[in-house]
Amino acid sequence: MATWVFEKRPVIVSTGTVGGPFEANGKLADDFDILHEDIWLKEDTFEKAHKVMLEEAAMRAIEKGEVTKEQVEFFLAGDLINQITPTSFAAKTVGAPYLGLFGACSTSMEGLALSAFLINHGGASCILTGSSSHNAAVEKQFRYPTEYGAQKPPTSQWTVTGAGVSLVKDKGEGPVVTSATIGKVVDMGLSDPFNMGGAMAPAAVDTIETHLKERNITASYYDLIVTGDLGHIGREVALDLLKKHGTDINEEQFQDCGLMIYREGQPVLAGASGAGCSAVVVYGHLLNRMKKGEIKRMLVVATGALLSPVTFQQKETIPCIAHAVSIEFGGGEA
Repeated sequence: MATWVFEKRPVIVSTGTVGGPFEANGKLADDFDILHEDIWLKEDTFEKAHKVMLEEAAMRAIEKGEVTKEQVEFFLAGDLINQITPTSFAAKTVGAPYLGLFGACSTSMEGLALSAFLINHGGASCILTGSSSHNAAVEKQFRYPTEYGAQKPPTSQWTVTGAGVSLVKDKGEGPVVTSATIGKVVDMGLSDPFNMGGAMAPAAVDTIETHLKERNITASYYDLIVTGDLGHIGREVALDLLKKHGTDINEEQFQDCGLMIYREGQPVLAGASGAGCSAVVVYGHLLNRMKKGEIKRMLVVATGALLSPVTFQQKETIPCIAHAVSIEFGGGEA
């Protein structure tokens, strides 16, 4: 079984979300706790700015959750930069026992799934978890420095400058984590780093189908099934695969965080991406919608492309993964 069901229903008691200037001009600006006017955040490197965003998101979640730093038992988080160093430096500021995670853009739900598992089985009662990305830092590492102004193909996506963190506890008020499905690596032979959505779509489909089968439910159980950052191309591929496999899911119900965050007219080509993409959309916009009663049950399927500059240079294909977490607010169990 790849799916965990959490009988104790760990609670997301608070969140913290931080974005940059591009996100401040997007559709979901009102759902951020903090928005910055420049991508440097008054630091002298993009990587330091990246670290500051995660620190701010973590501290905001702690503050809103009305706990102290000392009450946080574990910090589970990650990013896309070499050896997840922005997160590790931020963990020094958070000060809690730290588990660094790398699931690429799937890290947000990898962290939430592990946090819920730890709490469900008595390993902790208060955990901080999240992920982040910075457009200029990530583009420099995986593709080209943004200062080059390199031309991008229409399949490429815009890396989100943002950090999203949640505080998960064994009891409290808020949306609950009811189950999680841990994905397996799926590699369909794609090697183009400018087409992440197309590469990740089969992994998302595999995890969704596994989750529905192992929980013995249909897609209609959820008000929303939302992927992390497939973008326009990956979402269409995923929908085609789901229909081909006989999984009954409608297009309105099946959404993507990478298509939600920016407004029409922003030059994001196929959509948004980055480890911060699903983190800020889920922990900001979607949980706010849940609290308003607009969504009772959602399945968040964070998607990740597990490549590196080294594997790209060695002409390897792109192994991909997706982790799914079901979140409910005011709803029952399957």
